[in-house]
Amino acid sequence: MLTKRIIPCLDVDAGRVVKGVSFVNLRDAGDPKEMASFYDEEGADELVFLDITASSDAREIMVEVVKRVSEEVFIPLTVGGGIRGVADVRLMLEAGADKVSINTAAIQDPRIIAQASDYFGSQCIVVAIDAKRVMSTPPKPTDKELGLGPDSRWEVYTHGGRYPAGLDAIKWAKRSAELGAGELLVTSMDTDGRLTGYDLELTRTISEGVSIPVIASGGAGNLEHLYEAIAMGKADAVLAASIFHYGTFRISQAKEFLAQRGIPVRPNVPTERGRE
Repeated sequence: MLTKRIIPCLDVDAGRVVKGVSFVNLRDAGDPKEMASFYDEEGADELVFLDITASSDAREIMVEVVKRVSEEVFIPLTVGGGIRGVADVRLMLEAGADKVSINTAAIQDPRIIAQASDYFGSQCIVVAIDAKRVMSTPPKPTDKELGLGPDSRWEVYTHGGRYPAGLDAIKWAKRSAELGAGELLVTSMDTDGRLTGYDLELTRTISEGVSIPVIASGGAGNLEHLYEAIAMGKADAVLAASIFHYGTFRISQAKEFLAQRGIPVRPNVPTERGRE
């Protein structure tokens, strides 16, 4: 069985790492370069680095910030936020990212997934899906294949969770995989930042519907939640922010907890910097 990954997430707004609840009420969590270096030394398997307001504010991608961060870490770095096309994917990879996460642009033009996958390899392309449970009568679908229907349980949102896309999250996940995405980053907007656990139904439904790795995101409040996302949600990796950013748990504690419960994890080996 492949090892399961523990991935801290650095959400960035105006050059600072922030954390909110259900994508709002953001509060400062630190400097991105310092936090990336810390997690590298802590033994995180990867880092996800997202500019959460780049698309909504129509800003350019943060190439210089990515360059500074990539110089400090020796673990895989996934970067997203403000990606508008294949040229932006290239800029991020050249700046030091190992993978690029695409969200809003992929929904606006799904061909970007296939183009980026063809140019750089599917292993470099992550499609991020921000999903919210459908609580009322769905809006009229604009896309007959991917639009919301009477059986839809989650709707996809764009621009950092600001606008409903009128897409069924499960159908969009499957379509993203078909187009060439190498991985899916699935965030529940309902559980994000609430520390009450991941949306296991959402994670499991998508994981069982695609053949590519799925990263569970949104809601981790304790180590049991990480275990549940893998064991019951069928996730290949768990993304967390609050429990690590504010010192509630360390990466080593999370790995030990999962290993004791039979989840295969990578050894918590410090980086070269950490051994100096």
